[in-house]
Amino acid sequence: MTRFIAGRLVRAALILLVITIANFCLIHAAPGDPAAVMAGEAGDADPQFLEQLRERFGLDKPFHVQLWVYVSHVAQLDLGFSYRQQLPVLDLILDRLPATLLLSMSAFAVSLALGVLAGALAAARQGRLSDTLISLFALIFYATPLFWLALMAVLLFSIQLGWLPGFGYETVGAGYNGFSRALDIAHHLVLPAMTLGLFFMAVYVRMTRASMLEVSQMDFVKTAKAKGLRPGVIQRRHVLRNALLPVVTLAGLQAGQLVGGAVLIETVFAWPGIGRLMFEALSQRDYNLLLGVFVVSAAMVLLFNLITDVLYRFVDPRIRVTS
Repeated sequence: MTRFIAGRLVRAALILLVITIANFCLIHAAPGDPAAVMAGEAGDADPQFLEQLRERFGLDKPFHVQLWVYVSHVAQLDLGFSYRQQLPVLDLILDRLPATLLLSMSAFAVSLALGVLAGALAAARQGRLSDTLISLFALIFYATPLFWLALMAVLLFSIQLGWLPGFGYETVGAGYNGFSRALDIAHHLVLPAMTLGLFFMAVYVRMTRASMLEVSQMDFVKTAKAKGLRPGVIQRRHVLRNALLPVVTLAGLQAGQLVGGAVLIETVFAWPGIGRLMFEALSQRDYNLLLGVFVVSAAMVLLFNLITDVLYRFVDPRIRVTS
């Protein structure tokens, strides 16, 4: 296991290097000059001032020199300096990352738990009304645009019913501390986490149902039935456990996507995460900050893929890991 993890970490580092170089090239190929944006905000578009800004932030150097400097700094965990925020990029990301992890992991837990539970129930009641209803609701949630679902959730549960706060990370100016602050954050978390979780839940419902129906036709399940085991025991111990492998694969991929892909939800609910930070960096042509978010997001995807491969060994002990 140690050799496997070490080998995967080396490969992940190489993949991250390729992603970093590709992102750097794509960002610098996009139209727009960050120096011009900064000069415009300062109210001075004088050519001499533009040259001073380019020289200050290294934008006057040849492209290959800029690339080498950036990659070498990333290797030292230095993601550069934000032109717009006037702060180190790593500090800005680390300040926003906990909020994104809280949102994405909460949504991931909701989607996985409800998706597997509903999918198992649908498979156990194949062909019945409950199976049809579960599949129908899963399809509706998956087909509904995420931004529309988020706006309707705010309109219903926040504006009309007043049950939940619709925006923000916590109550501004409340001065909560300790457990009271945790409850306040959890109260604000419900709507964005449920909205994002219900969207991805539909995928797990379909995957779990299809996988369980496939496993239930295998010989070892027929043998368990012939031995007289109860249907509930067969579903839990034999069918569900063996049907979880494709679900674990999908969950590992989506867990990484949730970290960097919650831009829309964070924008709608004014959630102060790295997704919203990336949107702000893009609109402000803050290349270093944008690249930093891309690097961290890619690293999180690679980390979750590694965790998924390790979990395979615990879900099915017959699988042997190799580097």
